[in-house]
Amino acid sequence: VQLAESGGGLVQPGGSLKLSCVTSGRTFSSFDVGWFRRAPGKEREFVAAARWRDGSRSYADSVKGRVTLFRDNAETTVSLQMSSLKPEDTAVYYCAAAISLQFPRFDLSQPERYDYWGQGTRVTVSS
Repeated sequence: VQLAESGGGLVQPGGSLKLSCVTSGRTFSSFDVGWFRRAPGKEREFVAAARWRDGSRSYADSVKGRVTLFRDNAETTVSLQMSSLKPEDTAVYYCAAAISLQFPRFDLSQPERYDYWGQGTRVTVSS
């Protein structure tokens, strides 16, 4: 499974961006998916995730209400719609995929849960 993110760029505070993650090799069917980000000088942090088995979503408190994760019906693209962006949202954003498990060892908010990662797309929020 190979993941490729796109959609990053420079946006003004208060603006919106839609990040996309496309898979090649196989579809996202049977995979849980997540988005993480790494801001300059900071650790990688969880942003959002979607569980394949029940379709549930989870979001970090820092983005809740401003970010929505979508999975397309063809299961080839996962998107992250972001709005009301703030300078502190500036980071490289990564999508990740994890084989769906009934009893996973790690939570979807933990990077250890994921088996595949993209190369990242940079988002800069600045006026």
